[in-house]
Amino acid sequence: MKCDAKKFALCQVRVGIVSLAALGCSAGFATQALANPVHILNLRLGGTSDETRMVLDLDGATSAKILSEDKATGRLIMSLPEAEVANPLKGSAKGPVGSWALVSTSGGAQLSIDLLPGSVVKRRFLLPPAEGSTGYRYVVDIQSPPPVAPTPHPVIAKTIPTENAKGGVVLTSLKATPRAKPVFLKKVVVIDAGHGGKDPGAHGGECIEKDFTLAAARALKDKLERTGQYRVVMTRDTDVYVPLDVRVQIARKADADLFISLHADSGPDEQTRGASVYTLADRAVGRSAKLVTKDDWFMQASYRRDQAVSGILFDLTQRSTKNLSANFAEMLLERISDEQTLLRRSHREAGLAVLLAPDVPAVLLEMGFITSPDDREVLGSAEGRTRLMSAVADTIDAYFARETRLAAR
Repeated sequence: MKCDAKKFALCQVRVGIVSLAALGCSAGFATQALANPVHILNLRLGGTSDETRMVLDLDGATSAKILSEDKATGRLIMSLPEAEVANPLKGSAKGPVGSWALVSTSGGAQLSIDLLPGSVVKRRFLLPPAEGSTGYRYVVDIQSPPPVAPTPHPVIAKTIPTENAKGGVVLTSLKATPRAKPVFLKKVVVIDAGHGGKDPGAHGGECIEKDFTLAAARALKDKLERTGQYRVVMTRDTDVYVPLDVRVQIARKADADLFISLHADSGPDEQTRGASVYTLADRAVGRSAKLVTKDDWFMQASYRRDQAVSGILFDLTQRSTKNLSANFAEMLLERISDEQTLLRRSHREAGLAVLLAPDVPAVLLEMGFITSPDDREVLGSAEGRTRLMSAVADTIDAYFARETRLAAR
């Protein structure tokens, strides 16, 4: 949602029925029935001073497109050409969204939003029906402009008369003070070096997995920090044992935008080699609920702590996180394939404990087989690790750049 939107409070807004006149709509908005329209049943909003999520409840799948976006005035108009709303809706919210209106037009439903100037659509996506439900949800996440460091007033360059020690007058030049550059928030990336301490991991030849993962984690940390774009958090930076649930909590407490766990695979046949990436399997998503506490945003977000609403918000968050994890996994495999052989089925799903965070996109990278002499050569050398981790770092850059491009659409 970190999706990286991500941890903001959603609350259900009861939207009343208003007349077209109350929305200031002209008679030109007379609607024409669509052949097989998708019906918008409700629109819910919530968020913080930094982000707002808009959720449209639908009785079928549909798409949307942005018709116009004026960042100077903050006016955004979005069209859902295959949808309609029975009665026009309007409302307001805190944060980047000031007011909004949803009406049906001859070309489908149209959503108009007045935003804080500089705000952007961070992401938008369609969610399929949750288990036991038939309804779809179209989600729009809107983010406020990033904070900017205070800019000092420049001193105008000029010369002024000044008395010197001998009583004479000289001209002294005052130079203009340069303006401060804007400061943008860094993405938080948590790197998890698998195993450690009393847990050595797999063995291959004279090599131990925990040593490979820590060396690779340090190499990736160095690559990311050199860019100046990230705040990197390590679950371990020495040969210590860190429980799996603690690793997940480290990522959640850091408000991570991405979690990547590094491992080395093993097998009985030393001819088997190659990298693979794991994301959370559908069958394991229910275990994520065990990580939830009463202090989590989706437990506090609903009006009067409605458990049903909290469950919906948790589901929305988890589905968004799972989609983001899968997107990153595919991008990662594409880039590391230039530096490392891939397994035939390289994108896998599993219920691994380190992937269970419901609100942090996460992958587990098996960098290769420690039981393979060829993979040991890659992972055991500084040159091989550097090339592989450079590809991982490039993927992280591309992943967040892609998120920025989607937000700008």
